[in-house]
Amino acid sequence: MTRVKRGNVARKRRKKILKLAKGFRGSHSTLFRTANQQVMKALRSAYRDRKRRKRDFRRLWIARINAAARQHGISYSQLMGNMRKANIQLNRKMLAQMAVTDPASFSKVAELANKAKGVDEARR
Repeated sequence: MTRVKRGNVARKRRKKILKLAKGFRGSHSTLFRTANQQVMKALRSAYRDRKRRKRDFRRLWIARINAAARQHGISYSQLMGNMRKANIQLNRKMLAQMAVTDPASFSKVAELANKAKGVDEARR
């Protein structure tokens, strides 16, 4: 059987990890073993936080919509329920953007949603 020399493979593996660890502080960016641990930890955190970012932004949008809705004398849940009844299909991201940058158009949406509430109660 022929002899297998692994010099290249091992060096490439270590260089790949040390390249990922660039910018880490102290020996975390220079020593292979500690760099490997820190890279694994960083990749775990990055994976987890990609999911968390979506949750955080949704919470932010809801808080902004709620604040803007309460200025119109209605709660967030009532606004969303009335929008559904009025068949206004705006997502939370766009509603929050409107609430921050264009309050006039947000008030129009809130007005339309409140009208739908009145129509729905008249049907009962």
